[in-house]
Amino acid sequence: MKKGERGFTLIELIVGLSIIFLVSGAGAMATFQLLKGTEVNSTHMTAVRQVQNAGYWISHDTRMAQTVHTVNLTLPVFLVFNWTEGDTQDEYEIAYTLDDVAGSTLKKLHRNQSVNGGVNTTTFVAQYIDPDAAKTSCQYISGKLTLTITATAGAGMAEQSETRTYQFVRRSG
Repeated sequence: MKKGERGFTLIELIVGLSIIFLVSGAGAMATFQLLKGTEVNSTHMTAVRQVQNAGYWISHDTRMAQTVHTVNLTLPVFLVFNWTEGDTQDEYEIAYTLDDVAGSTLKKLHRNQSVNGGVNTTTFVAQYIDPDAAKTSCQYISGKLTLTITATAGAGMAEQSETRTYQFVRRSG
């Protein structure tokens, strides 16, 4: 250095670096919280969408049904609807099943449709369904189907569950 030039003192360098580390640490924590919040929101929306899909399909079939079966069914069969189309006289049977998922206690909900006793057409309805009877169940009394369904998505701290209870009324006649 030339005579008369000044540099930074050790104290100034330590204070400056401390400020930089504090600001960097705060930025990193904010970024982590933002990403964690996004993951939690994403898994919650996945669980919500699963129960909404189940509600949509079962609502449609309840309104079409002439008969609804919820008792004396053996898992994986969860719910059965029957009806006859008025103009074609085709006989429909819709069976909802809770099917195993490899490596998980959660189930997938499928809709199996048979027309006139023919070949089943299977439609995937929802996944991450909790098969515990206290969390997912249906009861049919006096023309009203009450469905409680729980979906659990994610794992660890990001695990999110959604439970909805729907009440559907069967068509008259």
